[in-house]
Formats: sequence, structure tokens, C-alpha cells
Amino acid sequence: MTITTIILVVIAVFVGALMRTMFGFGEAIVSMPLLALLPIPLNTSVSLIGLAGLTVAALTVVGGWHHIERPVLIRLAISTVIGIPAGIVMLHLTPSIIITTGLGIFLIAYGGYSMIKKKLFKVIDHPLLNSKGWVLPFGFASGALGSAYNFNGVPVVVYGTLRQWNPDRFRGTLQAHFLISGILVVTGHALGGLWTIDSLILYGYSIPAILLATVLGIFFNKRIPAKKFESYLFLIIIVLGVLSLIPHGRY
Repeated sequence: MTITTIILVVIAVFVGALMRTMFGFGEAIVSMPLLALLPIPLNTSVSLIGLAGLTVAALTVVGGWHHIERPVLIRLAISTVIGIPAGIVMLHLTPSIIITTGLGIFLIAYGGYSMIKKKLFKVIDHPLLNSKGWVLPFGFASGALGSAYNFNGVPVVVYGTLRQWNPDRFRGTLQAHFLISGILVVTGHALGGLWTIDSLILYGYSIPAILLATVLGIFFNKRIPAKKFESYLFLIIIVLGVLSLIPHGRY
């Protein structure tokens, strides 16, 4: 592995950690497609971002615990555990090009959904998915996407918007889920054989960048209008999804 590759990996982790600290989510959504453009194995990228995401979660999950919707969090955790093996099996059995193509399609769909959701919910005056059972498929998807892409937060973001959680409940439940699911996903990665020497070395190099991104993210979060930057973030997500669909000779 060249010095240039290591530097680019650390930059990708830094940008993802910065997005997560500023907006409350998004580190894997940004970092994974950036890493997919670099000459490193997909398993290394997945395990690296899993460790980085758990580190950011541990650094940022302060306050908001009294806003957590605890029954939902418990059901999310249980169904997440069930979904984790499905994502790991998919990583082992599915060719990397298919995984990366699926990543690109998912990013485009999620970015598009995020850009129109505000307009969509302006015409909906009541929460959707009122049944308690709806949390289970979203938890399963969180586990599967978390172990495969580290996108464990995306299904919960979608679920929270469909339930029309207020901002405090949204942030509190989401951050608690990040911490719990992050521990579960990283454990699944370790048990599933995704950890490599390279991923651990790259994680070691990335720790200072994660710490710096956390400090800067907190600083910018208090001074920059988040709504304006969210629109740019979702546009970037769509662009990254498109880039993930373009063959670049890695396979």
C-alpha cells in the first residue's frame, strides 16, 4: 500500500467523520463511495469505516438520552442483530462489482429521497407506519446494510421521518442507535472475518483525523445553518452514487 493511498484513505475517513459530526449521520454514506474509488479491497473499506463510525459514535453520543424512544430502540437492536449476518453473507458471496453497483443505486435513491422528503411531508399531516411491527424490517435493514456498507443509520433515518419524530427524539434515538448498532456491526465484522491487518493499520492512521473531524464538526455545527448544507450534502451523495456506477478498473 502506497503512502498516497494511505493519505487518500485518511482524507476519506476525515470527510465522513466531519459530515457525521456536523449533521448527525453520513460518515459511511460519504466515506464508503470515496474508498470504493481507491485500490483497496472492499472488505478492508467496510471494516475500516465500521471502526471509524463506532469511534465517532462514542465521541458524539452525549446528551439526548432522555429523548430516546426506548421501546423502538430495543426492537431496533434486536432486529439489527438478525440482519447483520445477512449483510456479511452478502459480502462474502457477492462479487465486489455487484456490491459497488448496489451501493451506487442506493446512494442515488437515498439522496433523491432526502431532497424531496420535506416537500413530501408537507402534504402529509400525520405520522406513517404507526404499527409497532414496522420497526422490525427497518432494524433488519439497518443490520444488513450496516454489516455490508456501514449504512446502519440510513434505515432509522427513513423510519424516523416516516414516523415524523420531533428533532429531539430523532437525534436522541438516532445517536443511541448508532452506538448500539455500531458495536453490533463491528463485532459482526470481527466474527465474520472482515478485519484485516490493512484495515487495522489504516484505522490507526485515521484516529487523529477522526478526532480533528469531531472537533471541527462540533464547531461548524454551531455556526453553519445545517439545513442549507444538508441540501449540498444530499447532492454530493447523489454524485458519489453516480461515481460508484462508473467502472474504474479496480476489479
